[in-house]
Amino acid sequence: MLRTIVAGLRARTARLVLSSVAIALGVALVTGTLVLGDAIKASVADEFARDARNVDVAVDPNTSHSATERAGLTPAMLDTVRRVPGVAAADGRQSVAVPLVHAGGRAKPALGVAVASDPRLRPYDLVSGRDPERPDEVTVDQRTAAADHIPLGGQLTLLDRRNTPHRFTVVGTYQQGTSRSEAFLADQVVLLPSVLPTLGEGHGYEQIVAVAAPGVDQAQLAARVRSALGAAGVTVRTGAELTQQRLRSVAESAGSFSTFLLVFALVALVVAAMVIYNTFTILLAQRTREIALMRCVGASRPQVFRSVLAEAIAMGLAASGLGLLGGLGLSAALQRAVGALGGTATTVRLPLSGSTVIVGFAVGVLVTVLSAVVPALRATRVPPVTALRALPEGHDEVMRTSRKRIAFVLLLALAGSGLAALGLVAGRDTGMLLTGAGTVALLGAVVAAGPLIVGPINRLLGVIPGALFGVPARLASANATRNPRRTAATTAALMIGVTIVTMITVVANSGKQTVNAEIDKQFPADFTVTSAISDRALPASLVDDLRRTGELRLVAPEYRGYATLDRPGTAGATPGDTFSISGVGTDSLGELLRPTVVAGRLDRLGGDEIALRDTAAREAGLHVGDRVSVRVADLAEDERVDPGRGPATTLRVVAIYHGSGPLASALVDAAAYTRMQPNVAGFDRILVRLRDGVSAANGRDAVERATRAVPIAEIDSAAQTKEELNSEVNKVLALVWALIGLAVVIALFGIANTLTLSVIERTRESALLRALGLTRGQLRLMLLVESVLLGVAGAGLGMLLGSGFAWLLDRSLSTKDEVITFAVPFDQVGVMLLTAVVAAVLAAVLPARRAARTSVVAAMVDA
Repeated sequence: MLRTIVAGLRARTARLVLSSVAIALGVALVTGTLVLGDAIKASVADEFARDARNVDVAVDPNTSHSATERAGLTPAMLDTVRRVPGVAAADGRQSVAVPLVHAGGRAKPALGVAVASDPRLRPYDLVSGRDPERPDEVTVDQRTAAADHIPLGGQLTLLDRRNTPHRFTVVGTYQQGTSRSEAFLADQVVLLPSVLPTLGEGHGYEQIVAVAAPGVDQAQLAARVRSALGAAGVTVRTGAELTQQRLRSVAESAGSFSTFLLVFALVALVVAAMVIYNTFTILLAQRTREIALMRCVGASRPQVFRSVLAEAIAMGLAASGLGLLGGLGLSAALQRAVGALGGTATTVRLPLSGSTVIVGFAVGVLVTVLSAVVPALRATRVPPVTALRALPEGHDEVMRTSRKRIAFVLLLALAGSGLAALGLVAGRDTGMLLTGAGTVALLGAVVAAGPLIVGPINRLLGVIPGALFGVPARLASANATRNPRRTAATTAALMIGVTIVTMITVVANSGKQTVNAEIDKQFPADFTVTSAISDRALPASLVDDLRRTGELRLVAPEYRGYATLDRPGTAGATPGDTFSISGVGTDSLGELLRPTVVAGRLDRLGGDEIALRDTAAREAGLHVGDRVSVRVADLAEDERVDPGRGPATTLRVVAIYHGSGPLASALVDAAAYTRMQPNVAGFDRILVRLRDGVSAANGRDAVERATRAVPIAEIDSAAQTKEELNSEVNKVLALVWALIGLAVVIALFGIANTLTLSVIERTRESALLRALGLTRGQLRLMLLVESVLLGVAGAGLGMLLGSGFAWLLDRSLSTKDEVITFAVPFDQVGVMLLTAVVAAVLAAVLPARRAARTSVVAAMVDA
């Protein structure tokens, strides 16, 4: 039996190649994802954990002590650590916001880090040059230097707290570690510790690190430091513990990204499984006489079954090996893509662990074997005598199967429809889960109904080609419907991939259209001037400069901060909920700010009145007419609001509004805001409306001139905001298209594979058609049309399902106050359909070429 299996594999190697490619692609995505996750962890451990390198003990503020967290670690604490026996060197790490002025004269966020007093305690690696030694010198992160084209010896401008420019000479570049700026891809520079206080406001040291003297272990030194500092509200860790903390934080992000990729890998494997199932179904149908002959000469049903599974195992092993190699290439490509997004050159790492190899082979073999089980069982159940007939009878079995299939389809459709209907009336979170489950069930129903619906669909699609191309196209339509199960399995693989792509694309486009409409409705300002540095306000003088500009009709400044909301009499007991709050002028409301009022009135705001966003009102349990105690935090405190600080003001809720995007959770009059926060330094943003007849280009030039003296001023427009939003969404869609595109590619291999096997199966039929007058060109055209019909059927059905599922998801995400606009991007959908047609034509090229080149006489004799 073994010799028979080996001989069969040799004879059918060419027929199994395309199927092996399908499995290999699925395995490549799985193993590539696993290798990428291991590479990220290895990179963090070896390259990016520089802030923990050479550190034996680290002291951090205890986050449970808010006062210590605000004040940071003091110089006295650093002196205490330095006096601890066994400490060879200790340093305090600190950083401040130091806006960097780039070539255009505008500022952007940057972080200034103090140079280490001991080279061993650098949280970075020097790439070129040296550390700063003088107050007017700076070392720059290599990403910043590359992005702004800053050479060694070049000049760099930083702004101090009063936005006064200071020039520095660049003396070196470095690669930073896993600091907070790395996570947000922020610019970073290294300066002398004495320079930092002159540029920005710090809160003491963020961390104290120490190196142990020879012979002192980390645990022993950590215990001594902990004892010396006492109950100072700090956390003391060993260097090993600090490293593990850094690794865990990045490993969690890497794990989330890997999980995201594995979801698409699962889709690709499902599609590959359908291709394998179809391949073995066709191959075993073609080998009916061969299997029957094996049964006649003594092979038992179990032996036949095992021989088929042995072929599947061999194919799975070979495909998994190819997939493993492809996964390494895919991981390298993903690492380069991630590095390109971050603006840095990335060292490609390909750590191939034993677990990754095992998972890759296990997945490939398991998917292949499971896909071959049903065809193998079906082949063993055919009696030898029946199989030796020219046309085995199977009509009754097909009818029984069809009735079972109809019942199963109806069951899935009813379950899916019920779940989707419940999702439309349930809350947003529950509704999403129910609707998602419903769409999966409905997709399963369509897949199960495939053999019942592909015939009518292909006959309908074949009308136009039949009218245009005549007999070859009509033959192609007949071929596409002659074996419904085979056609359904081929088109279903493509349909699943296109359904997912279409659904995600339509949902994303609907979200874009909804947000764009909200921006146009709620923020009709022509331009918005904001601070490029989050913790620095725009100066009040800028408002006067803008108002003196002749092209501007209305200039409305806005304060912004964070506040706690409490019912009067409860504020001193427990902290209230924290919300963003804006102080606006009366002239802004209705003219430059148009939130949708759902309760109360918002034509103006008095000094003792407040308007709340609907989400904030629900969270705080407040309604129109209620009184609320409001405490505004200092701008420098950002979102860390201490309810015990600052004066409390009692305001009356006069309106509840619905809004999205940059609209704050609470609105008060500008005068009321300054009364609650007298230390406010300036404005958070300034809304601008042009005079009638002033073009957008001229208006922008006018705003640019007025803000030229304020480097931190950043000018945005509604169109620019929408463009940035659309750009971000399109980046995500491009990633999704690329990942799910692999499943579509696998499905197209399935079409090519089906056509190739069909050409072999229909060798005598093709020869007979040639003998009756069909030319080689017409034979090629017939196969091309058949492939296009399969591709259009799968892609078209997928687009319809994807759009329908997207509508269900949009409805389940919509609420009474926030309705998502269903919007199909017909241009993108059209591109998908055109791509499917072109890909289907390419998939048919080789099978059509093979069929056309076959000799008529040889085909009649061999068949």
